[in-house]
Amino acid sequence: MSPSPSYRRPARHRAVPLLCLGALVASSLALAAPPAQAAETLLSQGRPATASSQEGDGYAPSAAVDGNLTGTRWASRWSDPQWIQVDLGQRSDLSRVVLTWEGAYGRSYQIQASDNGTDWRTLKTVTGGDGGTDEIAVSGSGRHVRMLGTERSGGYGYSLWEFQVYGTTDGTPPAGGAVKVTGAQGNWQLTVGGQPYTVKGLTWGPAIADAPKYMPDVKSMGVNTIRTWGTDASTKPLLDTAAAHGIRVVNGFWLQPGGGPGSGGCVNYVADTTYKNDMLTEFAKWVEAYRSHPATLMWNVGNESVLGLQNCYSGAELETQRNAYTGFVNDVAKKIHSIDPDHPVTSTDAWTGAWPYYKRNAPDLDLYSMNSYGDICGVQEDWEEGGYTKPYIITEGGPAGEWEVPDDANGVPDEPTDVQKAEGYTRAWDCVTGHRGVALGATLFHYGVEHDFGGIWFNLVPDGLKRLSYYAVKRAYTGTAGGDNTPPVITDMAVSPASSAPAGGEFTVRADVRDPDGDPVAYKVFLSGNYASGDKRLGEATWRSTGNGTFAVTAPEKLGVWKVYLQAEDGRGNAGIETKSVKVVAPPVTGTNVALNKPTTASSFQPSYGDCPCEPAKATDGRTDTRWASDWSDPQWIQVDLGAATPVRRLQLVWDPAYARSYEVQVSDDGTAWRTVHTTTTGNGDVDTIDVTATARHVRLHLTARGTGWGYSLHELGVYS
Repeated sequence: MSPSPSYRRPARHRAVPLLCLGALVASSLALAAPPAQAAETLLSQGRPATASSQEGDGYAPSAAVDGNLTGTRWASRWSDPQWIQVDLGQRSDLSRVVLTWEGAYGRSYQIQASDNGTDWRTLKTVTGGDGGTDEIAVSGSGRHVRMLGTERSGGYGYSLWEFQVYGTTDGTPPAGGAVKVTGAQGNWQLTVGGQPYTVKGLTWGPAIADAPKYMPDVKSMGVNTIRTWGTDASTKPLLDTAAAHGIRVVNGFWLQPGGGPGSGGCVNYVADTTYKNDMLTEFAKWVEAYRSHPATLMWNVGNESVLGLQNCYSGAELETQRNAYTGFVNDVAKKIHSIDPDHPVTSTDAWTGAWPYYKRNAPDLDLYSMNSYGDICGVQEDWEEGGYTKPYIITEGGPAGEWEVPDDANGVPDEPTDVQKAEGYTRAWDCVTGHRGVALGATLFHYGVEHDFGGIWFNLVPDGLKRLSYYAVKRAYTGTAGGDNTPPVITDMAVSPASSAPAGGEFTVRADVRDPDGDPVAYKVFLSGNYASGDKRLGEATWRSTGNGTFAVTAPEKLGVWKVYLQAEDGRGNAGIETKSVKVVAPPVTGTNVALNKPTTASSFQPSYGDCPCEPAKATDGRTDTRWASDWSDPQWIQVDLGAATPVRRLQLVWDPAYARSYEVQVSDDGTAWRTVHTTTTGNGDVDTIDVTATARHVRLHLTARGTGWGYSLHELGVYS
């Protein structure tokens, strides 16, 4: 994947396979407020806090651990159950929890502790709470402390001015210090400060400036790691925000050619010493800058470049370049280790066929990394068959991608449903955790907010809306999504007619939609021209509901295969989004196309450019996948000889993107003397259907002003009698 926009994937066909909590022990103990022991300390203030939900941007969980007893507060959504938890940074002996409630208090709740943020022990159960300030004596230990609210006092949520945890540390070192790959063959683990660490991560998509907005949500999902593709001066605010929330960062370094669109350039890794020296110097600078940053987990050199080199070289030269590239990665790894011996170095590819190159040429890597989607479980098989001696992490993973699904009836990749995508994340995590002692975790793809073609395919929060996939990742990392309000579920989406929607006319979308929480559902319909024009943006469609889960949608004017998206929102920040393709065709015209396969001439045509030769006859061959194209100048003309005087009542012009803004429709009896029957100066391309009343043997388009910098280009010139 490329880092900007990071969700994009190369469309590729592979000759080699691409690779692809705990029980609550309740107790009924009375409330008590013993005096604080002399040695106890307020452990929670300023520590990373997360919650099951928040009422709005002004009510983040961090507001309950900021020391402000009356000015700031955390507030949850208005449902049961809800929770707020704080990471104390190290395992501590706990003595007291103080809850300073706002008016919306908990009538029944539990105070729980955990060593890992996943497996919880109940220290105290409270029933009959009456708000105000609750001082609760507890006995136990843990790094994480949670208030699990099970019954609200009224119709609002839970709201705490302050959540204070008191106690003493037990001497266990905090999750800081050196990061190491420890253990032996097939029994490795990652450790941070000597403590076991499993990467439960996401790739990071939002702008760095938005990190304070989104990082609390990332933390609430059970995420402990994020991954980036590039590291430079702009990275520090992201690292700072991550560290403030107890999240580590896989700091990436980008090398050409990469594996995704926009990666840019083809480097000669054998001969281009200037590029390699520049990169080595650049990377060393940022390793020096961030090697002591508390958020740094490891360094990741390159992304999909072993695979990507196939776009630059072939044959023996490709092999030479791949060996040279992985040798350079080893040079970078040695340089990083000389500056920072306390953080591992890895390198990512999207093809396990890259690993033999790393095995041969990059012995200084501490571990390997792999981007793998639909065939993620095959990574373990390939690792075992390859006889590798290093562990790995998955640096991208999730549902099947555009490049590994079958095409639909319109010849474009058949995008998985929301349900299938959620299952893809669950399966990916199961495959990672199933390779015990070798796979050390994953940064799944993708915590992104773009609401476009790629964003709908991969992003967990497009436009800030949480998908089924969001909750699948949360369930994988925390063991539960219980109590969460989840998105509407769309099933059995269908488009009719799927392969013959008339341009500018209506087609029908039908789907079954249910909301698991019974929330009212609001709908939106979008269209993407990615396959028709290369425009990945989503535009709101013109549509109307016709009842019973059906919608009449106005087709675009531009011909080709479009994606139509049905988005169902529950008003609680969640959305179900399904998509199908629809092929837009020229609107049917009654009557006979008397120009079909008739002699056609033009002022010029392009003999060779792109898909050319583009002779005039290709505008009257009845096919919309061929075209006539003129020289890039004004004026131009194209004319058809109908063979005899023929009544003409309608023309249909199917334009390529190179259309005419101004033109005249002319007719002639002898091909010499022309009379004009239609004129326009406001042409906009796509499909023009023109009514005329004439009888003539010859019909001509006299083209006077182009709509683009190219020439004129027509897929079809239809003349109907």
